[in-house]
Amino acid sequence: MEAAKPGQPAETTFSHVKEGDTGFKSDGLRDFFLYRDLGIAKATGGKVVATLVRANKPPEEGTGWHRHIADFHIVIMLKGWARFMYEDQLTLVEAGDCVHQRPGIVHYLFDHSKDMEYLEVAAPANFGTVEMPAPCEVPAVTPWT
Repeated sequence: MEAAKPGQPAETTFSHVKEGDTGFKSDGLRDFFLYRDLGIAKATGGKVVATLVRANKPPEEGTGWHRHIADFHIVIMLKGWARFMYEDQLTLVEAGDCVHQRPGIVHYLFDHSKDMEYLEVAAPANFGTVEMPAPCEVPAVTPWT
């Protein structure tokens, strides 16, 4: 299903993706994470995407400084923790926390626990990612034991 054209309402459908319907894959934006598509992009005609993101490898270089071209973007930490830099502010995001990443905020996920898993919801579904210059230094990562 293609995304709706500007000015036209998107066709949406009912969606129910069970845990075994889609698996975690390593073909997402970052190779040190695993991604599980929840079927929301297809169900909303490309208006919204919802993805489960899980740690796959220890943090080494992190995501690098970047921003997203998105109208809406939240991260809900389900398990473990991750440390982000949002502009020049260190932010520890732990299980149960929800972060709204305002449009255009420059950020860097540089550290995470072995059991980290979060739900990411963004609009539009095909949001872009743009590398950005570093606004500040980034703390050291916590080695996995």
